[in-house]
Amino acid sequence: MNTENLYVILVRPQGPLNIGSVCRAMKNFGFTRLRLVSPCREYKSLQAKKMALTAFHILEDAEIFDTLADALHDIHTAYGTTRRFGKYRKNFLTPGTAGRQISGGDPGIKSALVMGPEDTGLETQDLDLCQHFITIPTHDGYPSMNLSHSLAVLLYEVSINSDTGKKFYDPKVKDPATGREMESMFGHMRRSLLDIEYLDPQNPDHLLRTFRRIFGNAGLSSRDVRIIRGLMSRIDWTESERRKNLPPESDG
Repeated sequence: MNTENLYVILVRPQGPLNIGSVCRAMKNFGFTRLRLVSPCREYKSLQAKKMALTAFHILEDAEIFDTLADALHDIHTAYGTTRRFGKYRKNFLTPGTAGRQISGGDPGIKSALVMGPEDTGLETQDLDLCQHFITIPTHDGYPSMNLSHSLAVLLYEVSINSDTGKKFYDPKVKDPATGREMESMFGHMRRSLLDIEYLDPQNPDHLLRTFRRIFGNAGLSSRDVRIIRGLMSRIDWTESERRKNLPPESDG
């Protein structure tokens, strides 16, 4: 997605500290388009600058508007953040779903994340101007989040679903073990663990199923299987040596 086409709009933000923190969160994820609707007088104060640090240029370049309608004049799709579960706002998006929609949209589409005042959030008249609504599923005991923290959650989801997110991925197993390798390993385990009397000879597969689940969920590679079989072979050798040193059985 084009990061220049995602705008962050703060409606009547009340504290310069929060505004500075918002700029910092935006720069963390590579976004720079900030619009402020009727901000507090101190929105560019030293406090805001201290919180924004090297992201203060985002605040210096911010566009100022008197109304949210004016701030949305060239925006195609607005996402309002809210916990107001009103009669006409039933279809809330999670941050993840919103992130996918924003990242997967046409690069020429201008989108906006709209956030309300720190104490009350967006009012109904503000939400009426938004096409979609996002709710972060926080705990009912303390549902309110700091403005910049909320924005960081949203921008993370947009970022992870964009081209930027493709640079990061969960590691995958290289050279995954085949079914034949896995079954051969489990057969070896069964023999070794029976030999040292770890498994119940009357029902050895009962406990072995747990090992199947553990190793099956682990996603073993061929190398992993060889290492485990090496451990079993060492157990086999140790048990063999132990038995050699046992005293001969008495005939009575």
